[in-house]
Amino acid sequence: MRILGIESSSLVASVAIVTDDILTAEYTVNLKKTHSQTLLPMIDEVIRMLEIELDSIDAIAVSGGPGSFTGLRIGSATAKGLGLAMKKPLIHVPTVDAMAYGLYGTDALICPVMDARRNQVYTGLYHFRDRFEVVKNQWPSDVRELVDELNERGEKVIFLGDGVPPYRALIEESIKVPCAFAPAHVNRQRAASVAALGAVYFAEGKTETAMEHRPDYLRKSQAEREREVAERQGEMEKLAAGIQVVERPDPRNVPEQGEKAAEKKDSEKKTAEKKGADREAETGEGALR
Repeated sequence: MRILGIESSSLVASVAIVTDDILTAEYTVNLKKTHSQTLLPMIDEVIRMLEIELDSIDAIAVSGGPGSFTGLRIGSATAKGLGLAMKKPLIHVPTVDAMAYGLYGTDALICPVMDARRNQVYTGLYHFRDRFEVVKNQWPSDVRELVDELNERGEKVIFLGDGVPPYRALIEESIKVPCAFAPAHVNRQRAASVAALGAVYFAEGKTETAMEHRPDYLRKSQAEREREVAERQGEMEKLAAGIQVVERPDPRNVPEQGEKAAEKKDSEKKTAEKKGADREAETGEGALR
């Protein structure tokens, strides 16, 4: 069994190949570059170094989110393109799960934190002593709320991820349980973990077609949120304008409308009187005859 792993959910661009539970190749770069320009050349390089054919891959495991919207789309498009071209299945590996999967053997509660800006993180809770256990599925959280939950659980915890540098001081200030921070070689996303966990899912039959795969963003993009705000503001402005027209009619039209109504009433009265007089005249003439 040969699994290609793709990771592009953050600044990290990473590809790896796991063959029968052995990591045979990994290429990882943690640098701000365009993943659309780096992923395919990286895949070509590991294939060349292993002296295998790309078509020998049994499945493609892709880091499915959350993370950078652009990065996830690039990774998804790359995996889907390869899957369609080679008619190979895809394996959706939750990004936070894959991060935790790299910390085998720890007795602490594993807590990956991905920076989502403005004191927000993507996180999840895991155990990985003898077997990998998802304690709580990945979710978006405020850093303070996450720390409060960890304090309530009362377990020793180990943090990892790109959310550690910006929020470490805040975490250390509020955490009440014993905690540690993962070292550099295991504190970021890696395609090796994506491929290894993907191999487990593949053996369990957890695959999907290229057409079925969708990244899991966990929340709407900034552009989508701004558009919704603008749409709501536009609706409120329209509603306010409509109320204004109803509640504040042009006062100049009121007297004019009153005069027209009075004139119409007088005209109807005169018409009725004329018709009555005509009927009386006709009746009188008939009697004389």
